[in-house]
Amino acid sequence: MVLDRINHMLQMASDGRAPFPPTVLFNENWLLRIVLDWFSEQPGADHPLGFLPGATCFSEALLPSAFLPRYKGDPLAESWTHGDGVVGHFRIGIGGKGDLSLVPDAKQLVVLEGKIFSPLSSGTKNAPGFDQAARNVACIAEVLRRTGKPLQEMERLGFYVVAPESRIEAGVFGQRVTRASIRQKVERRVARYEGERDEWLSDWFAPTLDRIRIGCLSWESILVYIEQHNPRAGRATAGFYEACLQFNRATKRTPESGQ
Repeated sequence: MVLDRINHMLQMASDGRAPFPPTVLFNENWLLRIVLDWFSEQPGADHPLGFLPGATCFSEALLPSAFLPRYKGDPLAESWTHGDGVVGHFRIGIGGKGDLSLVPDAKQLVVLEGKIFSPLSSGTKNAPGFDQAARNVACIAEVLRRTGKPLQEMERLGFYVVAPESRIEAGVFGQRVTRASIRQKVERRVARYEGERDEWLSDWFAPTLDRIRIGCLSWESILVYIEQHNPRAGRATAGFYEACLQFNRATKRTPESGQ
């Protein structure tokens, strides 16, 4: 009964009749969940979002940081990072409710940041220049370190920003989603620890950055891929994407230069 009413309200969201903002449903998080759900049913898909055998996905996973508080009031600290979507071989909730950790025989870890009109966040309270791309890749390195996972055993390691094609072409994410930018920002972050994180930088972050695939994927290219393999699913997902664009347009932010 309750689930039926929830479904009814969600159906009403498409024409603005629901008793909540349409963006509660039509947003990048739900769009990413729908896309990953489709890929989870396509074994062996030759795509950056493809699942290796035995891989799963999770939305809003918590990724551990190498810069967690050393003591109360640590002026350099940050919290765990939310991953909009994660694909791979992992467990959730070993240490805390949403905490992610790799399983011993993991072969895949791909972290995704979904966007509609918002840019990448530029930093954290204690590290203003440590942007969202650098933070996610640093967290991936920390996930690997905590598992003690040899990098050569990982078949797929990636970080992708998934966003509208127009936003990517406008340079909203630009240089931030590059190895050079990420390396510079993580090195600057580590330097503030005056040697305490140097070993992590050389043993885990640098090798991870050398091996990981980084880039931007457009929603449009993903929808084309889905429609080529399943026209009905492609059209349905494209309709949801159009609604996301429509209902989020009112809160559109001014594009950044991607510096």
